[in-house]
Amino acid sequence: MTETIRLFAGDCTVTFEGDHERTQRGYVVVVVKPDCTVLVHDSGGYQPVAWLTRADELTTETEGDSFSVVARSGNQELRVVSEAPTGRREFPATEAGVPVGDCPDCGDALVRAGGEVACLGCDAAYGLPAGATVLDETCPDCGLPKMRVERGETFELCVDWRCDSLADAVADALDGRWNCPDCGEPLGVVSRGNRPFLGCEAYPDCETTFSIPAGEAVEECPCGLPVFETAAGRRCLDGTCDRYEGAVAESYSGP
Repeated sequence: MTETIRLFAGDCTVTFEGDHERTQRGYVVVVVKPDCTVLVHDSGGYQPVAWLTRADELTTETEGDSFSVVARSGNQELRVVSEAPTGRREFPATEAGVPVGDCPDCGDALVRAGGEVACLGCDAAYGLPAGATVLDETCPDCGLPKMRVERGETFELCVDWRCDSLADAVADALDGRWNCPDCGEPLGVVSRGNRPFLGCEAYPDCETTFSIPAGEAVEECPCGLPVFETAAGRRCLDGTCDRYEGAVAESYSGP
């Protein structure tokens, strides 16, 4: 469902309490965003005269042509109270993104934003795999954009995994190509949702599993596993392997 941005405008007293307390009054525009961010703009410059980002608590009250907005986060409070009749409106709001085509369901614009392709006019949204590039081409079956994804090989697929399964495409290309370094059995493609992994086919006797990097397999590591060309450089399929001389260090992202 499309969210809304609320706008209030008029003669207001603006009070901020917290690290830097201040009270101001003027004809301002108050922007209340769906994520509970409140911005107060006057006639000067691009920066708000007062703001509170992603407030923990937000209340708005209206009575006739008057209003009040109170936002709180920790020890900070932003309070905006109208002193005279004001104007107020609501407008639909979405995350802004790069245009990538038109929605085949409703005809509105599709944009790439926040790791997905989403429609500005309806609830349609399609999550993108890491490293995916959205192409100018459209899927002949559904009309959605196609994407280019590298997982050992390069695949061009519909952004809707129900139309083109990345896991199935990777399985067709990589199933059994390499052997498990721990027991010698083939590595097969398994998936969690539409995210493919390489796992030992001797499971559950052998639980060896590797996440497939976003890149192409370009050579063989001394350990017998493939080396991938990724955006960060070349690395072994086994991110902990220290036998490949051109390996790049991986950043720790927590458990």
